[in-house]
Amino acid sequence: MAQASNNGGVGGVDNTFRKKFDREEYLEKAREREKQHRDYEVDLESRLGKTQVVTPIAPLSQQAGYFCSVCECVVKDSANYLDHINGKKHQRALGMSMRVERASLQQVQDRFEVLKKRRVPGTFSEQDLDERILKQQQEEEERKRQRREKKKEKKKEKAAEEEPEMDPDVAAMMGFGGFGSSKK
Repeated sequence: MAQASNNGGVGGVDNTFRKKFDREEYLEKAREREKQHRDYEVDLESRLGKTQVVTPIAPLSQQAGYFCSVCECVVKDSANYLDHINGKKHQRALGMSMRVERASLQQVQDRFEVLKKRRVPGTFSEQDLDERILKQQQEEEERKRQRREKKKEKKKEKAAEEEPEMDPDVAAMMGFGGFGSSKK
């Protein structure tokens, strides 16, 4: 006995379980990320391309690599230095708690209300994003059109240069009429 499907008898796949993309949620996350940034600049380029003599008796701050004054350690390259700055040990040394407290539904709703009231109008909107995307597409199309025109011009110039001009008497003496096509 065949089992009846709940989608009106039409065969197919039930894909209602898929997560829907919530644009507002991600816009809110982007706004929060913009607000929360470091109050200091991470210097990764000051010693770029420089040579330094390292001795075993040199203080930590003068050894090869990146020195973290908070943790008093030396990290050998910039990628590991960034990992260290964002890691648990460094964050704890700065006094930040790495524990996340569980928020109730009411706390989340209250927080949303506070953020809605505090939001500055005109900072960022979906419409701004759509306009920027449209403008960027138009600029890209214009660049492509200009490239095509330049290619056509170069092709014409190249074709004009490749036709060698030869004296007809010399060509007849050598036994050929020209290097062009055999069209008549």
